[in-house]
Amino acid sequence: MTVQNSNRALQVLTGILALLLIGLGIYTYNFYTENKEEEAILNKEKQLIETELDELITKYDNAIALNEVMDDHLLKAKERILVLLDSVKDAEANIALISKYRRQIGRLKKERDQLFKLADSLTTENQRLAVDLDSTATALTQNTLLSDSLQMHNSELAGLVEKGAALTAAAVKAGGVKVKGNGKLIPTDKASRTDKVQICFTLAKNTIAEAGDKQLYVQVINPDSDLIGKKATANFEDAVLTYSSSTKVYYENEALDVCMLVEANKADLVKGNYIVHIFDGANMIANTEFELN
Repeated sequence: MTVQNSNRALQVLTGILALLLIGLGIYTYNFYTENKEEEAILNKEKQLIETELDELITKYDNAIALNEVMDDHLLKAKERILVLLDSVKDAEANIALISKYRRQIGRLKKERDQLFKLADSLTTENQRLAVDLDSTATALTQNTLLSDSLQMHNSELAGLVEKGAALTAAAVKAGGVKVKGNGKLIPTDKASRTDKVQICFTLAKNTIAEAGDKQLYVQVINPDSDLIGKKATANFEDAVLTYSSSTKVYYENEALDVCMLVEANKADLVKGNYIVHIFDGANMIANTEFELN
């Protein structure tokens, strides 16, 4: 009786141990499976973060190519994203790090939105000031161009305050005129009848520009790429401007109409297209073209 009881107890104990081993196996398998699933989810989340950072870098690259004024700010913001991307790639995915990176991406996106909004505002504000330097370089000879040092200086002065306070010119009109005996000016598009070139424009209203005397200059380049008119020079710190004519006006931050005359030799007044550049001091504020037949 005792032996039978012992065998039965051993069988029961063996069954219990078997059930425990099976339960432990199931628990271990489930734990392993859940751990793998969680690891896969975290790795996928990490890949999504890397993709978002790559997209942010691409957007900054495009913005840097289009916004010269904001280059320094945009480049620094891009560097911060590159540092974060390297950190993400080197780190093992876990919930704490994923949460941390998500917060950092949120801050970077807010910074991106603010920088892009400011860049767009500057682009809109300074459309009239955009100058095609390549086109100007092919049209002007060495004596009619601002020196290279002035071009470099102008690029360094492309700050937010300077841009906002710069004068702009609108409604630019240029063409030949014939001078009558009584001094009356008669517009003409005939090279043979032209005595002088007249340039008229409006200095736009700008409440943050500095009021006072403004020395304005104009360059008129004929179809042979020769500067016509006075061909005088003006010095601006480390640069020199060669111009056709100049005038001084008093600007009071309100719209101001200005007309200038360029006296030219008859030999310089040939048929073809003429290029006109208008400057406020050393800064080009407008350009246009006209044709004499």
